[in-house]
Amino acid sequence: MAYMPKRIKHRRVHRGRLKGYATRGNRVEFGDYGLQSLDAGWITGRQIEASRIAANRATGGVAKIWIRIFPDKPISAKPAETRMGKGKGDIEFWAAPVRPGTILFELGNVTEEKAKLAFKRVAHKMPIKVRMVRRVPTT
Repeated sequence: MAYMPKRIKHRRVHRGRLKGYATRGNRVEFGDYGLQSLDAGWITGRQIEASRIAANRATGGVAKIWIRIFPDKPISAKPAETRMGKGKGDIEFWAAPVRPGTILFELGNVTEEKAKLAFKRVAHKMPIKVRMVRRVPTT
């Protein structure tokens, strides 16, 4: 199942720039363990889905998985060997812009060893460097 928005305000958007660190979505809020990004980049809907399947299989289907990112940025591209002009290209895929510090996935109802294994499998699917973090208890 491809992740993409149901409806959008604009069909095509500028590429933009990913600078700075994540100020929102940078804490483990729902589960016990989280997967945090260390680099900036785009994560496609296909990569998110592949990661979800890998985490589900690694935990045996018993873990509760939260996906904290959503691909809402349309990435367009012109076909190869096409002349300049004639407008912007068609949408190739949808991506989630991610800054360093963003929590990508969270796991709950699972031991630390299982979470470590699941996030190791998920890390192989990601185009950026990631690390596992624990939930910080609120006082």
